[in-house]
Amino acid sequence: MSFTGRRIIIAATLCSGLMAAHFAWSRQDASTMHSQPKDRARILLSQPLSKLDGDHLNAVLVEVRYGPGEASLPHTHPCAVIGYVVQGALRTQVKGEPEMIYKAGESFYEAPNGVHLVSANASSTQPAEFVAYLICDHDTPLSIALPGNVHPKGQSR
Repeated sequence: MSFTGRRIIIAATLCSGLMAAHFAWSRQDASTMHSQPKDRARILLSQPLSKLDGDHLNAVLVEVRYGPGEASLPHTHPCAVIGYVVQGALRTQVKGEPEMIYKAGESFYEAPNGVHLVSANASSTQPAEFVAYLICDHDTPLSIALPGNVHPKGQSR
């Protein structure tokens, strides 16, 4: 048997096995399917995104930690940002919007190019941590400091 013929047989066998596994999994009896916790997955945020080119999309996941009382200087993000607070509380404000405090377990959305006036730990005694998921149209910096910003030692992230 030729090399190509063996590859076809291997591919067909693999596909058949995957189809059989999928069929068996999809036919699980109802009692097994209903025994799983109903709160295993939940939607935390649903947000329509601005029109993107789509030819060079880039998704980045960033962990941000603020010590007690720490804050970032005003900045902007060229990309859409979806955030989820993991620990503590985050105080944030985008220009033109009210200041908000997000606590652990809460999520937020920031549109691309919004001026981030406030990004700070809401506590002066406890740390804060959040995960930011940035969806970028092309390779671009994740954060851009606003002109005139000077980063005092220990104050910027």
